[in-house]
Amino acid sequence: MTDASPWPDALELAERLVRDSRGSVLAVLLYGSRLQKTNPDLHSALDLIVLVEDYRAFYSGLVASGELHRPTWFMTRLAHVLPPNVIAYTPEQGTLGIAKCLVVDRPHLEAALGPAPPDHFLLGRMVQQLGFVWFASEDVRAWIEGQISGAHARVLEWMAPYLEGPVDAVGLGRRLIEVCYRGEFRPESKSRAERVFEAQVDHFRRALAPALQAAAERGTVRPTEAGYVLAEPAAAVQVRRWRHHFRRSKTRTTLRWFKHVLTFANWLPYVQRKVERHTGRTIRLTTLERKLPLIFLWPRAIYVLLTRPRREIDR
Repeated sequence: MTDASPWPDALELAERLVRDSRGSVLAVLLYGSRLQKTNPDLHSALDLIVLVEDYRAFYSGLVASGELHRPTWFMTRLAHVLPPNVIAYTPEQGTLGIAKCLVVDRPHLEAALGPAPPDHFLLGRMVQQLGFVWFASEDVRAWIEGQISGAHARVLEWMAPYLEGPVDAVGLGRRLIEVCYRGEFRPESKSRAERVFEAQVDHFRRALAPALQAAAERGTVRPTEAGYVLAEPAAAVQVRRWRHHFRRSKTRTTLRWFKHVLTFANWLPYVQRKVERHTGRTIRLTTLERKLPLIFLWPRAIYVLLTRPRREIDR
């Protein structure tokens, strides 16, 4: 966990979001390419996780401030369907920057990082490097850090079916990124997972070493010269559980796309720019694709997924 002081633009957006939502925000965390410096550009959105006290109060505040053009009741109900909601926050028509916000309350965050997560959408992102941008109190920060520490401690449980041979903390982090990226349909190049891992080597060394040491003390793993190995192969029931989890997670993450269309303003230009940045291709949408993307954009989306370049393009 790092502090986000090197990112004043993130702090400015976070403080503005706190004001516009009438004080219903508990914490704002930074994640993703702007934090990891993995091929962002000047137009890349800031990826924020926004912890709120109450969904209705948060969305009501944004509506009243003119920063959300969706009904409060609609956003509140969707918050309980495949949480979290994803919104675009662009105060003053984006002149202060653009933030892609994953909005979640305490119960949903606790479930997402707990021992029986409904899917891997939040868990897979929050075991990676995060930066605290803003928090309402030290108690809130301590609570979030406790949830994240618990998630790190349980990494070995869901990674055991995917481990072959010895690993140290860094090797476990590399395999973690590979498994998490394989668990979603993503438009990035096939080398994206490796680049994301390389940007977080120090994070994984710090965050996952205690989990491996604790597992060694329990007898779950045993140390060797090359790293830690499982004391026993993952039990069949454990293998089935977590393979089913990732299949279910991939389905739920894909279904979220339909919700993002409803909650994320101007989602199509955002996705278009993201694909162009990570593939090096210029995407020119047809009139039908722009006007009726849910009907006519699918062939292009499938083509992009099937023809992703092996290496990421720097633009």
